Amino acid sequence: MRGRPITCCFTGHRPGKLPWGYNEADSRCQVLKQKISDAVDAAYQSGYRHFICGMAQGCDFYFAEAVLALRRAHADVTLEAAIPCPKQAGGWPQLDQDRYQAILAACDFETLVQDHYSPGCMQRRNRYMVDHSTLIIAVYDGLPGGTRQTLEYAIRQQVDFVDIHPEGRL
Repeated sequence: MRGRPITCCFTGHRPGKLPWGYNEADSRCQVLKQKISDAVDAAYQSGYRHFICGMAQGCDFYFAEAVLALRRAHADVTLEAAIPCPKQAGGWPQLDQDRYQAILAACDFETLVQDHYSPGCMQRRNRYMVDHSTLIIAVYDGLPGGTRQTLEYAIRQQVDFVDIHPEGRL
């Protein structure tokens, strides 16, 4: 798409919408993490070097960690954190806050979408990511929610996407 950088962003579900919840040891979660990693690798092989993550719990973490693993093998990979508001992780369990901070510290860029929380800040973050990408990797189960809204926006903006079912099916 003209005018957009060759950038890949991500949208996906939080733990509450995943069949295994927070249990990342579940074999279905392991399969999904591998599918995300494979999609990130395929994006890299297609020329993508810059990746944007919305920094939410669950699938966003899996995506960011897959990009960081790719960066260990390829120094030309960059990861951008698209942060909807400064206190995004404020109410999360401490382990998730720690994971968020570790990922954030490893990012090459941070974009703060707005300087305070508002009901629309997550959607603004999602639109920022789509508006700055030519590919979106999505973990999507077909149900209504933020991931669906993001994909619908990407389709309207003619941004290509890779859809991964949460239980690992493509």
